Amino acid sequence: MDCIRICNLEIFGKHGVYEEENKLGQKFLVSADLYFSTRTAGCDDILSESLHYGEVCHFINDFMKDRCYKLIETVAEQLAKELLLRFRKLERVRIEVKKPWAPIGLPLESVSVVIERSWHTAYVALGSNMGEREEYLQNAIQTLEERADCSVERISRFIETEPYGYTEQERFLNGMIELHTLLLPEELLALLQEIEQEAKRERVTKWGPRTLDLDIIFYDDMIIDSVELTVPHADMHNRGFVLEPLAQIAPNVRHPVLNQTVAQLLEKLESKQQ
Repeated sequence: MDCIRICNLEIFGKHGVYEEENKLGQKFLVSADLYFSTRTAGCDDILSESLHYGEVCHFINDFMKDRCYKLIETVAEQLAKELLLRFRKLERVRIEVKKPWAPIGLPLESVSVVIERSWHTAYVALGSNMGEREEYLQNAIQTLEERADCSVERISRFIETEPYGYTEQERFLNGMIELHTLLLPEELLALLQEIEQEAKRERVTKWGPRTLDLDIIFYDDMIIDSVELTVPHADMHNRGFVLEPLAQIAPNVRHPVLNQTVAQLLEKLESKQQ
């Protein structure tokens, strides 16, 4: 991926764990690698198609001067987030915050924190079979859309489906969204569970009735298998109510384990059911 690199931007800030650091301040050096496609700007020589690195430098300077954090870890984390939110051409950033005069009582050149942060693409399945089903789904989408660190890019049509697993219950309304997010997988899972709780989701019977069900189906091309989270969703290839709306918005996304596209998985499932 293309990159504009800002090296050792000198800024005076008041970050540190000691009171005198917060009052007197000190010099920091900030470096930023800004990842995005420079192709159009490079071919057409148009500044508006690129990132104005002067504006980025002034943004970093104002950010560092206007805030006061104890940890340079926090400085780096919040700066990366704000850059990705402010400059929407950015896909990924690498930030180094360097503290040349770290007060540790020993001679050293500097101490620094280096992090990389980026936008991610997740596909989230939505389902409801209690009460105002469509309202529950729409409210969940709106809650995600209203967050600065999430952007709902595409929404499938809602489809009505028969219950899966536990069949003695009402029919479901299901859908799928493509979500761009700064949240890590576990953070996104926690957010989705909060939204479910706001909809008064109760976990009584496995695969039982629910006001709202939100599941991470894909997260980039990552493979996750932890106690809390499995991605890709373990049983998605057997679920028409997942594959059908997913195929509406992402037919060519490839399952990183099964190595088949969503369209291929849906076709295979439909043939099997016939």
